[in-house]
Amino acid sequence: RLARNIVETSLDAFVQTDETSSILNWNSQAERLFGWRRDEVLGKNTIDLIVAESERERVRAGLKHFLENEDGRTLNRRHELMCRRRDGKEFRAELSVTALKRREGLLFNVFYRDLTDKIAAEERIRHAEKMEAVGQLTGGVAHDFNNILTVITGTIEILAEAVANEPQLAAITKMIDEAAARGADLTQHLLAFARKQPLQPREIDINSLIVDTAKLLRPTLGEHIQIESVFEDENCVAIVDPNQLTTAILNLALNARDAMPGGGKLILETGAAYLDEVYANVNDVRPGHYVLIAVSDTGTGIPANMLTRVFDPFFTSKGPGKGTGLGLSMVYGFIKQSAGHIRIYSEEGHGTTIKMYLPPGKTPTAVGEGVTPATIEGGHETILVVEDDRLVRDYVLAQLHSLGYVTLQAANAAEALAIVATGKPFDLLFTDVIMPGKMNGRQLADQLTKTRPDLKVVYTSGYTENAIIHHGRLDSGVLLLAKPYRKLDLARIIRKALSG
Repeated sequence: RLARNIVETSLDAFVQTDETSSILNWNSQAERLFGWRRDEVLGKNTIDLIVAESERERVRAGLKHFLENEDGRTLNRRHELMCRRRDGKEFRAELSVTALKRREGLLFNVFYRDLTDKIAAEERIRHAEKMEAVGQLTGGVAHDFNNILTVITGTIEILAEAVANEPQLAAITKMIDEAAARGADLTQHLLAFARKQPLQPREIDINSLIVDTAKLLRPTLGEHIQIESVFEDENCVAIVDPNQLTTAILNLALNARDAMPGGGKLILETGAAYLDEVYANVNDVRPGHYVLIAVSDTGTGIPANMLTRVFDPFFTSKGPGKGTGLGLSMVYGFIKQSAGHIRIYSEEGHGTTIKMYLPPGKTPTAVGEGVTPATIEGGHETILVVEDDRLVRDYVLAQLHSLGYVTLQAANAAEALAIVATGKPFDLLFTDVIMPGKMNGRQLADQLTKTRPDLKVVYTSGYTENAIIHHGRLDSGVLLLAKPYRKLDLARIIRKALSG
């Protein structure tokens, strides 16, 4: 009984097999990791069930070699192996295997540890180190280049005065002066990315700054792009350099304009936000209260394979000769230097939202909101969670379990419909709005409410509520939980939906 309890409470998935790879034991962590219940897998072949297809022959050959030679050396170290879940998604796992001799033959005890989060964390560290190295190089180049430009701009003024009466030479000096000014702008962008520009942060009314910036944008963006400002509160004060923030918003707006060649809508939003410790640990940011500025467009969006690179310096998706690739990297550097956080959400064909989180000023709104009460209300209902991002899905499931809810999970609308077809009962649909496949979250909900008109639905999205509604994907008044969110926000909206 003690041995069974140890296995059952293990943080890793435990799978016990015999010499034929037939499954004899399967703990609850294995159920969560691989997606199959214990009663569904007992007696099945573990290699066919949970090993990725590309690895199966190698594993079978290794097992055969071990059984023929009883080579214990192959077991006294940890291995890495590509595995697969019930939904077909593959992931890398770390295995520790031990063999136990008995009369009926060998018994293999295998512990599986999911390396997805570890690999993602290592990738974030590598990316941060790369950005830091490029930043130091860029900052050094920009600093030296600024010194050169100082000499050029200073001496050209002297030359311009000397040739003021000679039109041809005066035109040449003017051209040199303009080129030097463009070079100075470029070095300013480089310094911003390298987080070495001189900032003058102070308490700023963000709403007023957005209103003034919108006035600047109207003639720049043109009549074919509508600009809408949405303010959550009258008072929205952040500690930031106003000039640099204006420049950052202008950069984002110009990117949005380029993504909407046929016209569209630019939405500028402000509000209070709280980043909890779970989100903060994953995204290298301090947990706490922030002022949120969201810039959304209804443009072409960014392909998924480019999203991880958009803040890299000199990277651009606009094609040759269209942009320096410094706009977003400058905004990234400025926000980081301002002790803030930036996050991008985009789906190709659906538009983009960029959220900037800045330290709040001393206002009742920034300080008072988001205080977590002593108790968070949960429940025992069953919730169908539909989310294509596995890490986000795992986070949601863990939070819902901690609140007492029973969950069903799907990575897309097709999987969700397959679950519904089995007749498994559930009380609420919690779905991402934009998902890969033929059906998005709204279409999934519409499909399900045809047969279940009383079904409770909560939508979630990286886009803001206003961006989602104005993109025509949701009606006003629906329940939408914007990412990132904390446990308190999740608990409140779920109870609100279930309570009708």
